[in-house]
Amino acid sequence: MSSSNVSPEALSEERNFLEKVYATYTVDHSAQTRVMRELVVRTVSPFIKGGRALELGCSDGYMTEMLASKVEHLDVVDGSKSFLEAARKRGLQNVNYIYSLFEEFEPEQQYDYAFASFILEHVLEPQTVLAMLKRVLKPGGVLFVTVPNARALSRQLAMHMDLIPDLKALTNNDLVNGHRRVYDRVYFNRELRNAGFDPIVETGLMLKILADFQLDQLIDNGMLGPSQIDGLYRLGLEYPDLCGALISICRHRQEGQ
Repeated sequence: MSSSNVSPEALSEERNFLEKVYATYTVDHSAQTRVMRELVVRTVSPFIKGGRALELGCSDGYMTEMLASKVEHLDVVDGSKSFLEAARKRGLQNVNYIYSLFEEFEPEQQYDYAFASFILEHVLEPQTVLAMLKRVLKPGGVLFVTVPNARALSRQLAMHMDLIPDLKALTNNDLVNGHRRVYDRVYFNRELRNAGFDPIVETGLMLKILADFQLDQLIDNGMLGPSQIDGLYRLGLEYPDLCGALISICRHRQEGQ
């Protein structure tokens, strides 16, 4: 039985919204986005030891394929049939694709791991989705959450160039890709704590020096190669507040804690 706090009318509108996002979604073709997905998997891999996992959202399946190689079984949930069809083309044998809004997802089993990478900035009600994740994780299960960072160096530069009015303003790129909010670390931590999750690890992913389209160009023309990306990743571990994304690795709080 779903415990969504979102009305049926809003959920119906959400399905239409997701298909519209698919039509304008540009990040699948972005070198910068592929790099960030690789860095997410690089960061979480030491915490994964086989088991059954859940991934929220699949986009084109690029990250799904990497995660599937780390676990015994992976369930992927997405509210867009178009995204699921794109990911299914990868032919992954240990992946099950489920068409459902996150708010309505009610699995028959629990999971050792759950991945919500670049999801919370999209959804209608983050607390509803986090409550679902708390229900579907086994006791001691681990949640991996990644969100774009409002305080990324590139966003601070844009504000000082008067391209955005403040760090949490939604840019045109945010809107095209279906973002509804922008997180800084304080807001992100509060969201997770309010949902009953406690962090094991908090860090940033890749010091972000320029906007996505500029990084795409630098990567595509070879000016930002593997060694530079590795350096920016390592710098990001030292300066997480300036990274392009924030990541939290969490366990849900047990009763009485």
